[in-house]
Amino acid sequence: MLILLFLSSGLFLGWSLGANDASNIFGTAVGTRMVKFSTAAVVASIFVVLGAVISGAGTTHTLGKLGAVNMIAGAFMVALAAAVTVLWMTRLSLPVSTSQAIVGAIVGWNIFAGKATDMGALTKIASTWVLSPILAAAFSFIFFLLFKKLLDFWKIHIFRLDAYTRIGLIVVGAFGAYSLGANNIGNVMGVFVSVAPFEDLSILGFSMNGVQQLFLLGGLAIAVGIFTYSKRVMLTVGTGVVKLTPQSALVVVLSQSIVLFLFASKGLEGWLLAHNLPTIPLVPVSSSQVVIGSVLGIGLANGGRGIQFKVLGRIASGWVTTPIIAAVLSFISLFFLQNVFDQQVVKPMDHTVNHQTTIIENVPHG
Repeated sequence: MLILLFLSSGLFLGWSLGANDASNIFGTAVGTRMVKFSTAAVVASIFVVLGAVISGAGTTHTLGKLGAVNMIAGAFMVALAAAVTVLWMTRLSLPVSTSQAIVGAIVGWNIFAGKATDMGALTKIASTWVLSPILAAAFSFIFFLLFKKLLDFWKIHIFRLDAYTRIGLIVVGAFGAYSLGANNIGNVMGVFVSVAPFEDLSILGFSMNGVQQLFLLGGLAIAVGIFTYSKRVMLTVGTGVVKLTPQSALVVVLSQSIVLFLFASKGLEGWLLAHNLPTIPLVPVSSSQVVIGSVLGIGLANGGRGIQFKVLGRIASGWVTTPIIAAVLSFISLFFLQNVFDQQVVKPMDHTVNHQTTIIENVPHG
């Protein structure tokens, strides 16, 4: 029962991710009124849980290298600091990065614990904050121009095109939700993997290991966040940066889904390694940054017309401040938890000292 109490901050972070990041999957579809919010919420919830349980382990290893939180009370506070940061930004209707929040919170734990942050892992993760939106914008730009040429060639009737687009938004959204669960569940429950293991469980012929059970709880928390609090951010993403047509919305969701999948697929990494090709890092990227990159790619494909740079600037400012706020909040919270509530948040390192003793025996002469 105590474990579930400590896991509550991870569940809170999952709820925050559902309210903020997960909404990006269907934000453009809901914003253009092609898909009802209720339909989007149901589809996203089902597939985000599947992605978390089936393919969620890929990105957790990289996040663990950044800083291995070694006490469950510390993990509780790290996840709570990230969740509060995301919730604060969500209330400002800013689609911020849960990935940045948890990274900032882990760095705050490292500073408090006096442990060195793995700069290689931090650099790898931070580089994806730049690479992922650029990659999404490139995919979106190319797909938009390609779809435009195909539509001009096929001359599909407007009513049939409308029906195809609605179906496409739901199908691609399901893929995107699966990719989101696979990529971002490490943000939600990654800090608990080494400190709160569950025993293997078998139900009706299906077996789940401890990590999968942990990810199932996190996935369900994300689903609750989608249903209860994601609509405001959906509308900000769907209509705030660039006015989108339904077909453009389909391109945005497809581009975002591909990028999230690329950074989460262990199967793709294995295939690239088998063919001696450079691999894509398995890193929990920000779906918020990816969807903004995708939307921006549409704007650029239209010659840059209609891009709301003021809204884009507000969103970018949230990206810059999120990891800093999470790190500071994590450090302060850990201090209070340890010194005011007397909870051990850092496991002390064991030091073994070997002493060599030279024994000199005084042997009497004579």
